Amino acid sequence: MRILTFLTSSIPIGHTFFTRLTHSSSSLALRFRTTTTMAGSSSDEYSLRKALSEKLSDVESQGNQVRSLKKSGAAKTELDAAIEALNALKLEKASIEKDLQATISGGDGGSVNKEALRQAVVNTLERRLFYIPAFKIYGGVAGLYDYGPPGCAVKSNVLGFWRQHFVLEENMLEVDCPCVTPEVVLKASGHVEKFTDLMVKDEASGMCYRADHLLKDYCKDKLEKDLRITSEMAMELKEVLSKLDVLSAEELGACIRKYGITAPDTKNTLSDPYPFNLMFQTSIGPSGVSTGYMRPETAQGIFVNFRDLYYYNGNKLPFAAAQIGQAFRNEISPRQGLLRVREFTLAEIEHFVDPEDKSHPKFSDVAHLEFLMFPRDEQKPGQSARIISLGEAVSSKDSKIVDNETLGYFIGRVYLFLTGLGIDKNRLRFRQHLANEMAHYAQDCWDAEIETSYGWIECVGIADRSAYDLKAHSEKSRVDLEAQEKYSEPREVEKLVISPVKKVIGLAFKGDQKKVLEALEAMKEEEALKMKTDLESKGEVEFYVCTLEKKVSINSSMVTISKEKKKEHQRVFTPSVIEPSFGIGRIIYCLYEHSYYMRPSKDGNEQFNVFRFPPLVAPIKCTVFPLVQKQEYEEVSKVISKSLTASGISHKIDITGTSIGKRYARTDELGVPFAITVDSTSSVTIRERDSKDQIRVDVSAAASVVKDIAEGVRTWADVWSAFPHHSSGSADE
Repeated sequence: MRILTFLTSSIPIGHTFFTRLTHSSSSLALRFRTTTTMAGSSSDEYSLRKALSEKLSDVESQGNQVRSLKKSGAAKTELDAAIEALNALKLEKASIEKDLQATISGGDGGSVNKEALRQAVVNTLERRLFYIPAFKIYGGVAGLYDYGPPGCAVKSNVLGFWRQHFVLEENMLEVDCPCVTPEVVLKASGHVEKFTDLMVKDEASGMCYRADHLLKDYCKDKLEKDLRITSEMAMELKEVLSKLDVLSAEELGACIRKYGITAPDTKNTLSDPYPFNLMFQTSIGPSGVSTGYMRPETAQGIFVNFRDLYYYNGNKLPFAAAQIGQAFRNEISPRQGLLRVREFTLAEIEHFVDPEDKSHPKFSDVAHLEFLMFPRDEQKPGQSARIISLGEAVSSKDSKIVDNETLGYFIGRVYLFLTGLGIDKNRLRFRQHLANEMAHYAQDCWDAEIETSYGWIECVGIADRSAYDLKAHSEKSRVDLEAQEKYSEPREVEKLVISPVKKVIGLAFKGDQKKVLEALEAMKEEEALKMKTDLESKGEVEFYVCTLEKKVSINSSMVTISKEKKKEHQRVFTPSVIEPSFGIGRIIYCLYEHSYYMRPSKDGNEQFNVFRFPPLVAPIKCTVFPLVQKQEYEEVSKVISKSLTASGISHKIDITGTSIGKRYARTDELGVPFAITVDSTSSVTIRERDSKDQIRVDVSAAASVVKDIAEGVRTWADVWSAFPHHSSGSADE
């Protein structure tokens, strides 16, 4: 999520296939699947494209022969044989095209199903007021949305589970900081300078577009719709997609020119890509002299409060602080609904830990987990994520891919959180950042990506950011943001001291001085000692500065590197930070897609929308229906409603005169997991949404049974075995 390279898109690698699956209750679900043989599919596609290219050449050659025979007045038998051969080649070409289209789309019209799924989900969400465009009566504003009653309830439930799962279970310190942030804070963090996306302009109309989005759309469109591109071109486009997040402005511009990409709306030529800062700027106070920004993330409020939080925690490490709040990003071209918006909710954790000890006492609790992981060395065209044991990923000497236990622990906890919400574990992967995606100070970074109709969407970032943030704010504010470890006895320690000579570096590098200084101070011991040796022998060395993306010359007058021995009674250090950052809106949209399916009515003439929300996140836990409009049934409904309210169970009474089957369908569309139907004054039925099974319970027990299932005390299987079953044709209507 929040990386100082500040690229906010997640690039889907490989193909996503869509299909209609059969739901366990014999209903049709509009769903999609990801192939588990991505390398094989890529190989098949390559072979088919190559075969198609050869067949097209054969068709053209045979066509030329037919035309030549006609022109020369060849015998009818010879001409007919040539035409027959041409038709046979065309049939072979058509067969290859069909196979290629099936391979690209997953063999089941994947592109069509993908669009159909998305449209069905979005239409249902907006019609049932989960969310709608903000300021709709005035035409709306791109990237701004309002959550309606069910959407608010789902969001509240997701955040409630997040607090339970992280803040309470991990004993975190929760804070709530202002949305308006002074410029000096965001200068220290690097946002003022670096929080940018690359933008291009329509040179005639001035319309702005995100450069990487245009290139991504072009590549995907060619791969999915143009069957006649060569296999080599297809591999090239896939390579571009796999590296899209790390292309420089120059590389993006070169690709746009190479492929002849123009403005989508006007087909006019585009400018070269240039950076656009995504923060909303404002003024603090009436004078206008104090510049501020709407925060692009919540983390900075935690960092600047580290010293007070450390004191509150008894001056002990490790500890974690958490914050839920609104963040703001002035997206260049918002799209994809809730996935890319200008105001959104973040839930962020900053776990402060000793940089010399990143073990975690509870890592064994998650070490057994196995799920899809995508290590950086395997992120090549045709490769896909594979199931890996978290314990092996962190601890194995031969296959260690996660840097440390604390980072691994949070990866495991994020997996449990997302699957606990109802995210499909088969469409959830953890992708490690490529080396050139990470900021120079980062130790290791992983994204939890969820597959949707839009492809793989980054929803949670889990990063070991080392001590960068606290050091940056400490330097800018001149306030020490450090921790201490007291020794039982004084220790003699040898310390590496890197002392850049700021005046000399400033004269040599001018505007790049800060970046060179940061890179020198961030050197690890091995690199620093090698520089020391080289400077002593050569007087000058070439030094790569990540943030400049080039090598610079460093001479012996610019930096002093030495080791010093001294006695210490305590160790003073800047803590490292492990940061899980959650995009709540993105997670919720992915949950909507993963929970949605369609099932036919009893007579097969209609298709009903259903959201398969777990009770944990369902906007309403239960509905109460009098079977018919009778006063005594309505009185019983009110009694049950009162009991549900007292138990803290959200519910809704529906006393409309419509059929019970239609009322079930209405609430299934809202994802309500249980329905109580009042058909007598002594007992009622409880229906489970997905199986449509019903049990019969006493009126006095109805609220407690629903409460137990909704809160996870009992499962539906438990109550199904404990209470009499009820059979009713209306449950299937």
